[in-house]
Amino acid sequence: MTQELNTTRVTRPTGLVEEWLTPKEICRELQIPEQTFYQWRVKHLGPKAHRIGRHLRISRTDLNDWLVTTEDHFA
Repeated sequence: MTQELNTTRVTRPTGLVEEWLTPKEICRELQIPEQTFYQWRVKHLGPKAHRIGRHLRISRTDLNDWLVTTEDHFA
């Protein structure tokens, strides 16, 4: 008996590679303390993050999407 997996595929234009950022890089870019970034994570207010092995990474796309949706909240 064959079982089908329910998977979601994200299609991106060919040739584009996602840029992955560290929390430190994001904090430098946003000019905020690292403690603020981690407080946002605890409160589920920060950008979507992914664990890659032991490392926390945030995609440039997720960061940009988060910035657009939060521009009124943090202004």
